[in-house]
Amino acid sequence: MKDFISIQDALTKGSGKVAIRGWVHRERGSNKLKFVVLRDVSNVVQCVLKQEDFEKRWDEIDKIQVEASMEVEGTLKKDERAPSGFELRVTDFTIVGPSDKYPLTKDQSYEFSLDMRHLSIRNRKMTATLKIRSTIFGAIHEYFRSRGFFEFQSPSFTPNAAEGGSTLFKVDYFGKDIFLTQTWQLYAEAGIQALEKIYCIAPSFRAEKSKTSRHLTEYWHAEMEEAWCDFDQLQDHGEALLKHIVAMVLKNNKEELTILERDISKLEPVVKKKFPRMSYDEALVLLEKKANMKVVWGKDLRTHEEDALSKMYDTPIIITRYPMAVKAFYMKEDPKNNKVVLGFDMIGPEGYGELIGASAREEDNDKLMEQLRAEGANPADYGWYLDTRKYGSVPHSGFGLGVERVIAWVCGLDSVKDAIAFPRTMTRVSP
Repeated sequence: MKDFISIQDALTKGSGKVAIRGWVHRERGSNKLKFVVLRDVSNVVQCVLKQEDFEKRWDEIDKIQVEASMEVEGTLKKDERAPSGFELRVTDFTIVGPSDKYPLTKDQSYEFSLDMRHLSIRNRKMTATLKIRSTIFGAIHEYFRSRGFFEFQSPSFTPNAAEGGSTLFKVDYFGKDIFLTQTWQLYAEAGIQALEKIYCIAPSFRAEKSKTSRHLTEYWHAEMEEAWCDFDQLQDHGEALLKHIVAMVLKNNKEELTILERDISKLEPVVKKKFPRMSYDEALVLLEKKANMKVVWGKDLRTHEEDALSKMYDTPIIITRYPMAVKAFYMKEDPKNNKVVLGFDMIGPEGYGELIGASAREEDNDKLMEQLRAEGANPADYGWYLDTRKYGSVPHSGFGLGVERVIAWVCGLDSVKDAIAFPRTMTRVSP
């Protein structure tokens, strides 16, 4: 067997005989020369096949098309005109898997590329995004594990809503109606009384009838819950996690950011600067003074208002103490102002919207039941959850981070649909 190496390893070697394998990224040629740009996960390299070297196999070479898989052996040399600065003169090759009339071209629509995601996942920008996605998942695990958190899993089938009944996916569970999870949170609040500091990265499901570039019906949710964690410490966690994520991407994915044409000067302040923190009230004042937007107190901030605020800063911003009426039943009321909650949203820069939603959790069972009734829910349906307050409840806090939103922002993507391999939306459930 030939000793195959990656294309990047071949380029690092710089010259001499190498054996590589991959897929045809581009091809062109004449009756004397065939240029094949071969790609693998590491890089691309231009391969040259000359008719004089392969007279008996030229018909086979002439039929090579985009996305055929090949094994190639040859001599590598520098050539500044080639895509990666090197050229491989081929001395032997094997077509492993032929390709005939690859259906994706530059001229087709974005929606068609989504229809063909099982193939379009191969393009270099998508591959670069998926590499950054992997770095971000690793950074999340690294952040929490390095701070003594335990990874903790919760059910995907749940009997209760946590974020509003209108966004629940109903499932027939052996003749009984249950739901796909919106968040692990209610179970995490039970878990912290055993493990104290826990986190997870898992899919969440929201039946939002939204066709925006920011929403998926199935997305990956990075969540944490911590006993004895106060509201200021919770904000510190959110900020430190985002800083760690961006730092890891800047360290490990420079080549991928270049492929994506991402301006890293827009990411560097995230690592270097402290994130601005402001109350909901202060945000309303800023919107009126700097963006000429008048928001009635008590209304939630909408997308265009969040975008206006995000454009005022070059880092994420933390907005705290929203009105209780627009937040979930489990959020703890501010002891200094019972009209607002000890919760925050972290808004991404450049108009990428909410990255993190967070709060201290209400410990008082009576207040929880009052809030559930106000939302039209029956407290009896939450008996197991309310039990967590009856037996040794402690102050605790937590947050949820939308991983695809973070990936879209870090990569500078136009849509969260490109932050995941196979997106699920209101109108898309395949491939």
